[in-house]
Amino acid sequence: MGSISCCLLLSLALLSLRAAAARKCDLQGLWRNELGSNMTLSALDAAGTFSGSYHTAVAATNKQILVSPLQGAQQHASAKGQPTFGFTVQWQFADSTTAFVGQCFMDHRGKETLETMWLLREEVPSRRDAWKATRVGTSIFTRIK
Repeated sequence: MGSISCCLLLSLALLSLRAAAARKCDLQGLWRNELGSNMTLSALDAAGTFSGSYHTAVAATNKQILVSPLQGAQQHASAKGQPTFGFTVQWQFADSTTAFVGQCFMDHRGKETLETMWLLREEVPSRRDAWKATRVGTSIFTRIK
């Protein structure tokens, strides 16, 4: 009786691992990063492109923060289902644009995480000021919905 229970438990565990491995990251949905910024991504179209909106929780401006549009593309999903992607955000409240690149990861429990690196370029009055126009950073997004 004990060996049957053990085999049944092992079979269920293996099926659970196989099901988790079969799932693939899906960019569509609502995401939040470690600073509290939210973004909503649409479903991919046939070409692998998507759109959405970004509501940042942080900004180096005194202006009112507005929800800003984003446009992106996902690389063809790999066999492992953890695709790379990139998108740009056109800030509606500042003279700057941010480009994000990243990869979607899924853990053994099916939890998705977007690991990204970004470059923010703000407008400066002259080439002489270009040295201070670009910032670089990282953001980790987790799925809200």
